[in-house]
Amino acid sequence: MENRTAEVYRAFAEGEARGVSDVFFDWASSIAEDAAVVGLLESLPQAKRQPNLVFAAARLQGAPVGPYAGFRSWLLSHWPAVESLVLERSTQTNEAARCAVLLPVLSRLVGPLALIEAGASAGLCLYPDRYSYRYDLGDRTVSLDPATGTSTVELPCRIDAGSVPDRLPDVVWRSGVDLNPVDVGDPSQMEWLETLVWPEHQDRRDRLRAAAAVAAADPATILRGDLVDSIRGLVEEAPPGARVVVFHSAALVYLDPARRAQFVDLVQSLPGVTWVSNEGERVLPPVAAQLTESALGRTVVSLNGRPSAFAGPHGQSYQRLTGPADD
Repeated sequence: MENRTAEVYRAFAEGEARGVSDVFFDWASSIAEDAAVVGLLESLPQAKRQPNLVFAAARLQGAPVGPYAGFRSWLLSHWPAVESLVLERSTQTNEAARCAVLLPVLSRLVGPLALIEAGASAGLCLYPDRYSYRYDLGDRTVSLDPATGTSTVELPCRIDAGSVPDRLPDVVWRSGVDLNPVDVGDPSQMEWLETLVWPEHQDRRDRLRAAAAVAAADPATILRGDLVDSIRGLVEEAPPGARVVVFHSAALVYLDPARRAQFVDLVQSLPGVTWVSNEGERVLPPVAAQLTESALGRTVVSLNGRPSAFAGPHGQSYQRLTGPADD
Protein backbone atom coordinates (compact mmCIF):
# COMPACT_ATOMS: atom_id res chain seq x y z
CA MET A 1 0.00 0.00 0.00
CA GLU A 2 1.32 3.45 -0.90
CA ASN A 3 2.38 5.74 1.91
CA ARG A 4 -0.53 7.95 2.99
CA THR A 5 1.56 11.13 3.17
CA ALA A 6 2.92 10.51 -0.32
CA GLU A 7 -0.67 10.07 -1.54
CA VAL A 8 -1.67 13.41 -0.01
CA TYR A 9 1.16 15.23 -1.76
CA ARG A 10 0.50 13.51 -5.08
CA ALA A 11 -3.21 14.36 -4.84
CA PHE A 12 -2.36 17.98 -4.01
CA ALA A 13 -0.05 18.20 -7.01
CA GLU A 14 -2.56 16.76 -9.44
CA GLY A 15 -5.81 18.08 -8.01
CA GLU A 16 -4.84 21.54 -6.79
CA ALA A 17 -1.44 22.69 -8.04
CA ARG A 18 -1.38 21.46 -11.65
CA GLY A 19 -1.97 24.42 -13.94
CA VAL A 20 -2.24 26.77 -10.94
CA SER A 21 1.27 26.82 -9.46
CA ASP A 22 4.19 25.26 -11.33
CA VAL A 23 6.37 25.60 -8.23
CA PHE A 24 3.98 23.79 -5.91
CA PHE A 25 3.24 21.14 -8.53
CA ASP A 26 6.96 20.45 -8.81
CA TRP A 27 7.50 20.38 -5.05
CA ALA A 28 4.47 18.27 -4.17
CA SER A 29 4.83 15.72 -6.96
CA SER A 30 8.55 15.36 -6.22
CA ILE A 31 7.97 14.93 -2.49
CA ALA A 32 5.50 12.13 -3.25
CA GLU A 33 8.45 10.18 -4.70
CA ASP A 34 11.00 11.23 -2.07
CA ALA A 35 11.12 8.80 0.85
CA ALA A 36 13.55 10.93 2.86
CA VAL A 37 11.35 14.03 2.82
CA VAL A 38 8.19 12.00 3.36
CA GLY A 39 9.89 10.57 6.44
CA LEU A 40 10.47 14.06 7.81
CA LEU A 41 6.83 15.00 7.18
CA GLU A 42 5.66 11.92 9.03
CA SER A 43 7.38 13.16 12.17
CA LEU A 44 4.67 15.84 12.23
CA PRO A 45 1.16 15.28 13.61
CA GLN A 46 -1.06 14.18 10.74
CA ALA A 47 -3.05 17.42 10.73
CA LYS A 48 0.20 19.37 10.26
CA ARG A 49 1.44 17.54 7.15
CA GLN A 50 -0.66 19.47 4.65
CA PRO A 51 1.34 20.87 1.72
CA ASN A 52 0.08 24.45 2.04
CA LEU A 53 1.24 24.64 5.65
CA VAL A 54 4.62 22.99 5.12
CA PHE A 55 5.41 25.01 2.01
CA ALA A 56 4.42 28.31 3.64
CA ALA A 57 6.47 27.60 6.75
CA ALA A 58 9.49 26.75 4.62
CA ARG A 59 9.11 29.88 2.50
CA LEU A 60 8.74 32.10 5.55
CA GLN A 61 11.98 30.66 6.88
CA GLY A 62 13.76 31.46 3.63
CA ALA A 63 13.37 28.44 1.37
CA PRO A 64 14.35 29.21 -2.25
CA VAL A 65 11.38 29.37 -4.61
CA GLY A 66 12.54 27.38 -7.60
CA PRO A 67 13.22 23.83 -8.79
CA TYR A 68 12.70 21.01 -6.30
CA ALA A 69 16.37 20.09 -6.05
CA GLY A 70 17.24 23.41 -4.44
CA PHE A 71 14.16 23.37 -2.23
CA ARG A 72 14.91 19.81 -1.09
CA SER A 73 18.51 20.62 -0.18
CA TRP A 74 17.41 23.66 1.80
CA LEU A 75 14.58 21.78 3.54
CA LEU A 76 16.85 18.95 4.70
CA SER A 77 19.30 21.50 6.14
CA HIS A 78 16.68 23.66 7.85
CA TRP A 79 14.10 21.09 8.92
CA PRO A 80 14.13 21.88 12.68
CA ALA A 81 13.21 25.52 12.02
CA VAL A 82 10.49 24.53 9.54
CA GLU A 83 9.11 21.90 11.89
CA SER A 84 8.91 24.42 14.73
CA LEU A 85 6.98 26.91 12.59
CA VAL A 86 4.63 24.24 11.24
CA LEU A 87 3.76 23.20 14.79
CA GLU A 88 3.18 26.83 15.78
CA ARG A 89 1.11 27.99 12.80
CA SER A 90 -1.95 26.89 10.85
CA THR A 91 -3.25 27.51 7.34
CA GLN A 92 -5.47 30.57 7.36
CA THR A 93 -5.51 31.59 3.74
CA ASN A 94 -7.99 34.47 3.67
CA GLU A 95 -9.07 35.02 0.07
CA ALA A 96 -11.38 38.00 -0.35
CA ALA A 97 -12.05 36.89 -3.94
CA ARG A 98 -14.27 34.14 -2.57
CA CYS A 99 -16.83 36.90 -2.04
CA ALA A 100 -17.31 36.80 -5.82
CA VAL A 101 -18.76 33.29 -5.59
CA LEU A 102 -20.72 34.01 -2.41
CA LEU A 103 -22.33 37.13 -3.90
CA PRO A 104 -24.63 35.30 -6.36
CA VAL A 105 -26.24 33.69 -3.29
CA LEU A 106 -26.05 36.65 -0.89
CA SER A 107 -27.50 39.06 -3.45
CA ARG A 108 -30.72 37.01 -3.62
CA LEU A 109 -31.34 37.14 0.11
CA VAL A 110 -33.82 39.66 1.41
CA GLY A 111 -31.94 41.90 3.83
CA PRO A 112 -30.60 43.68 5.66
CA LEU A 113 -28.03 41.02 6.46
CA ALA A 114 -26.11 40.17 9.62
CA LEU A 115 -23.08 38.14 8.49
CA ILE A 116 -21.35 35.59 10.70
CA GLU A 117 -18.31 33.81 9.27
CA ALA A 118 -17.18 30.48 10.69
CA GLY A 119 -13.41 30.21 10.34
CA ALA A 120 -13.07 33.92 9.66
CA SER A 121 -9.26 34.24 9.87
CA ALA A 122 -8.76 37.99 9.26
CA GLY A 123 -12.43 38.43 8.32
CA LEU A 124 -11.77 39.58 4.76
CA CYS A 125 -14.81 37.69 3.42
CA LEU A 126 -17.08 39.66 5.77
CA TYR A 127 -17.05 42.67 3.42
CA PRO A 128 -18.91 41.55 0.26
CA ASP A 129 -20.62 44.96 0.17
CA ARG A 130 -17.32 46.87 0.15
CA TYR A 131 -15.66 45.27 -2.89
CA SER A 132 -15.99 45.79 -6.64
CA TYR A 133 -16.82 42.82 -8.87
CA ARG A 134 -15.93 42.18 -12.50
CA TYR A 135 -17.96 39.24 -13.79
CA ASP A 136 -16.65 37.77 -17.04
CA LEU A 137 -19.38 36.27 -19.24
CA GLY A 138 -17.02 35.49 -22.10
CA ASP A 139 -18.43 38.06 -24.51
CA ARG A 140 -18.73 40.89 -22.01
CA THR A 141 -17.95 41.94 -18.45
CA VAL A 142 -20.56 43.00 -15.92
CA SER A 143 -19.31 45.39 -13.22
CA LEU A 144 -20.77 45.86 -9.76
CA ASP A 145 -19.43 48.56 -7.43
CA PRO A 146 -20.38 49.82 -3.98
CA ALA A 147 -22.61 52.89 -3.86
CA THR A 148 -19.54 54.92 -2.84
CA GLY A 149 -17.77 54.07 -6.10
CA THR A 150 -15.09 51.70 -7.32
CA SER A 151 -13.45 49.82 -4.46
CA THR A 152 -9.71 49.47 -3.99
CA VAL A 153 -10.46 45.72 -4.10
CA GLU A 154 -11.64 44.44 -7.49
CA LEU A 155 -12.67 40.79 -7.76
CA PRO A 156 -12.67 39.16 -11.22
CA CYS A 157 -14.78 36.02 -11.71
CA ARG A 158 -15.94 33.95 -14.69
CA ILE A 159 -19.66 33.27 -14.44
CA ASP A 160 -22.65 32.06 -16.43
CA ALA A 161 -25.07 34.75 -17.56
CA GLY A 162 -27.96 33.44 -15.47
CA SER A 163 -26.05 33.79 -12.22
CA VAL A 164 -24.75 37.36 -12.42
CA PRO A 165 -25.82 39.29 -9.31
CA ASP A 166 -27.58 42.59 -9.88
CA ARG A 167 -26.83 44.22 -6.54
CA LEU A 168 -24.57 44.15 -3.51
CA PRO A 169 -26.03 43.04 -0.19
CA ASP A 170 -27.09 45.45 2.53
CA VAL A 171 -24.83 44.35 5.39
CA VAL A 172 -25.65 45.96 8.73
CA TRP A 173 -23.59 43.75 11.05
CA ARG A 174 -20.60 41.47 10.63
CA SER A 175 -18.87 39.10 13.00
CA GLY A 176 -16.98 35.82 13.00
CA VAL A 177 -15.10 33.18 14.92
CA ASP A 178 -11.73 31.53 14.44
CA LEU A 179 -9.42 29.45 16.61
CA ASN A 180 -6.66 31.96 15.83
CA PRO A 181 -8.05 35.25 14.47
CA VAL A 182 -5.62 37.26 12.39
CA ASP A 183 -5.08 40.91 13.32
CA VAL A 184 -4.78 42.84 10.06
CA GLY A 185 -2.91 45.54 11.96
CA ASP A 186 -0.11 43.17 12.99
CA PRO A 187 2.65 43.08 10.33
CA SER A 188 3.92 39.66 11.42
CA GLN A 189 0.45 38.11 11.15
CA MET A 190 -0.12 39.71 7.76
CA GLU A 191 3.27 38.40 6.60
CA TRP A 192 2.08 34.88 7.40
CA LEU A 193 -1.14 35.39 5.43
CA GLU A 194 0.85 36.72 2.48
CA THR A 195 3.21 33.75 2.62
CA LEU A 196 0.25 31.38 2.46
CA VAL A 197 -0.55 32.81 -0.97
CA TRP A 198 1.07 30.63 -3.62
CA PRO A 199 4.36 31.89 -5.10
CA GLU A 200 3.19 32.92 -8.57
CA HIS A 201 0.03 34.68 -7.38
CA GLN A 202 1.21 38.26 -6.88
CA ASP A 203 -2.23 39.54 -7.81
CA ARG A 204 -3.66 37.66 -4.84
CA ARG A 205 -1.04 39.15 -2.51
CA ASP A 206 -1.90 42.62 -3.77
CA ARG A 207 -5.60 41.92 -3.27
CA LEU A 208 -4.94 40.60 0.24
CA ARG A 209 -3.22 43.85 1.23
CA ALA A 210 -6.02 45.97 -0.24
CA ALA A 211 -8.74 43.89 1.45
CA ALA A 212 -6.87 44.07 4.76
CA ALA A 213 -6.97 47.86 4.50
CA VAL A 214 -10.75 47.71 4.00
CA ALA A 215 -11.11 45.49 7.06
CA ALA A 216 -8.84 47.69 9.16
CA ALA A 217 -10.95 50.76 8.36
CA ASP A 218 -14.09 49.14 9.81
CA PRO A 219 -13.03 46.18 11.99
CA ALA A 220 -15.48 43.33 12.45
CA THR A 221 -15.66 41.53 15.78
CA ILE A 222 -13.95 38.15 15.40
CA LEU A 223 -14.01 35.90 18.43
CA ARG A 224 -11.22 33.53 19.32
CA GLY A 225 -12.92 30.19 19.78
CA ASP A 226 -14.30 26.95 18.41
CA LEU A 227 -16.78 27.15 15.53
CA VAL A 228 -19.33 24.80 17.05
CA ASP A 229 -19.13 26.28 20.53
CA SER A 230 -19.35 29.92 19.44
CA ILE A 231 -21.91 30.17 16.62
CA ARG A 232 -25.04 30.13 18.76
CA GLY A 233 -23.81 33.05 20.88
CA LEU A 234 -22.96 35.11 17.80
CA VAL A 235 -26.39 34.45 16.30
CA GLU A 236 -27.99 35.68 19.52
CA GLU A 237 -25.94 38.91 19.32
CA ALA A 238 -27.13 39.79 15.82
CA PRO A 239 -29.28 42.94 15.67
CA PRO A 240 -33.07 42.56 15.61
CA GLY A 241 -34.62 42.82 12.18
CA ALA A 242 -31.56 41.60 10.31
CA ARG A 243 -31.44 38.34 8.41
CA VAL A 244 -28.72 36.24 10.03
CA VAL A 245 -26.42 34.50 7.55
CA VAL A 246 -23.86 31.99 8.82
CA PHE A 247 -21.32 31.22 6.12
CA HIS A 248 -17.91 29.62 5.65
CA SER A 249 -15.38 29.09 2.84
CA ALA A 250 -12.81 26.29 2.95
CA ALA A 251 -13.08 26.16 6.74
CA LEU A 252 -14.93 22.96 7.66
CA VAL A 253 -12.31 20.89 5.86
CA TYR A 254 -10.09 21.47 8.91
CA LEU A 255 -12.60 19.86 11.28
CA ASP A 256 -12.87 16.11 11.68
CA PRO A 257 -16.00 14.59 10.09
CA ALA A 258 -17.85 14.19 13.39
CA ARG A 259 -17.27 17.82 14.32
CA ARG A 260 -18.40 18.94 10.86
CA ALA A 261 -21.63 17.04 11.32
CA GLN A 262 -22.12 18.71 14.71
CA PHE A 263 -21.63 22.13 13.12
CA VAL A 264 -24.14 21.39 10.36
CA ASP A 265 -26.73 20.05 12.80
CA LEU A 266 -26.31 23.14 14.97
CA VAL A 267 -26.60 25.69 12.17
CA GLN A 268 -29.63 23.97 10.69
CA SER A 269 -31.30 23.89 14.11
CA LEU A 270 -31.02 27.63 14.71
CA PRO A 271 -34.32 29.35 13.85
CA GLY A 272 -34.20 32.10 11.26
CA VAL A 273 -30.60 31.40 10.23
CA THR A 274 -29.58 31.15 6.58
CA TRP A 275 -26.61 28.87 5.99
CA VAL A 276 -24.24 29.46 3.05
CA SER A 277 -21.39 27.01 2.50
CA ASN A 278 -18.43 27.03 0.11
CA GLU A 279 -16.42 23.86 0.68
CA GLY A 280 -14.68 21.06 -1.17
CA GLU A 281 -16.81 18.32 -2.65
CA ARG A 282 -15.98 15.72 -0.01
CA VAL A 283 -16.31 17.98 3.03
CA LEU A 284 -20.10 17.81 3.41
CA PRO A 285 -21.42 14.37 2.34
CA PRO A 286 -25.13 15.37 2.50
CA VAL A 287 -24.42 18.17 0.01
CA ALA A 288 -22.22 15.97 -2.19
CA ALA A 289 -24.95 13.31 -2.32
CA GLN A 290 -27.15 15.76 -4.23
CA LEU A 291 -24.59 16.36 -6.98
CA THR A 292 -25.03 14.71 -10.36
CA GLU A 293 -21.46 15.42 -11.52
CA SER A 294 -18.02 15.82 -10.00
CA ALA A 295 -16.74 19.22 -8.94
CA LEU A 296 -13.35 18.35 -10.48
CA GLY A 297 -11.26 20.27 -7.98
CA ARG A 298 -13.74 23.10 -7.55
CA THR A 299 -15.65 23.90 -4.38
CA VAL A 300 -19.39 23.51 -3.95
CA VAL A 301 -21.43 26.57 -3.03
CA SER A 302 -24.64 25.63 -1.25
CA LEU A 303 -27.58 27.43 0.33
CA ASN A 304 -29.20 25.80 3.36
CA GLY A 305 -27.63 22.47 2.43
CA ARG A 306 -28.69 22.52 -1.25
CA PRO A 307 -25.88 22.78 -3.82
CA SER A 308 -26.12 25.87 -6.01
CA ALA A 309 -22.86 26.04 -7.97
CA PHE A 310 -19.31 24.87 -8.52
CA ALA A 311 -16.73 27.56 -7.78
CA GLY A 312 -13.05 28.09 -8.35
CA PRO A 313 -11.24 27.45 -5.05
CA HIS A 314 -9.97 31.03 -4.95
CA GLY A 315 -13.21 32.57 -6.21
CA GLN A 316 -12.12 32.76 -9.85
CA SER A 317 -15.20 31.06 -11.36
CA TYR A 318 -18.86 30.30 -10.68
CA GLN A 319 -20.90 27.69 -12.56
CA ARG A 320 -24.55 27.39 -11.62
CA LEU A 321 -25.82 23.85 -11.06
CA THR A 322 -29.54 24.53 -10.74
CA GLY A 323 -31.94 27.43 -10.81
CA PRO A 324 -31.85 29.89 -7.93
CA ALA A 325 -32.63 28.23 -4.62
CA ASP A 326 -35.50 29.52 -2.53
CA ASP A 327 -34.38 32.16 -0.09
